[in-house]
Amino acid sequence: MEELFDYERLQVWQRAIDFAEKVIGISEKLETERKHYRLVEQVEAASTSVAMNIAEGKGRFSKKEYVQFLFYARGSLFETITLLTIFYRKSWVSKEEFNSVRSEAMVLSKMINSLIRAIKKK
Repeated sequence: MEELFDYERLQVWQRAIDFAEKVIGISEKLETERKHYRLVEQVEAASTSVAMNIAEGKGRFSKKEYVQFLFYARGSLFETITLLTIFYRKSWVSKEEFNSVRSEAMVLSKMINSLIRAIKKK
């Protein structure tokens, strides 16, 4: 079996990767009257930032830094959903796609919060 980095073993990181893939898939299909490239780039950046911040935090030496990066990850998650809410309101994203991603974001948010609490208890 191939060797894994510590963060790759985290279920929350794996779900964050799946979340980013889903959001990028949606962004690749966006059809707008005017292309809003900056917003599309921003939603892709925010969605990928969730997993990246979890990984970066895991690589830090202190619990305090790890928790700070988990807060960044949660912030990126909320940023992604905010952008997708705008996309949904503009009818660029279907209700089904929006609800599916939002539901996954709720799960991820709870997982990140649980990890933060667990780290703070140690």
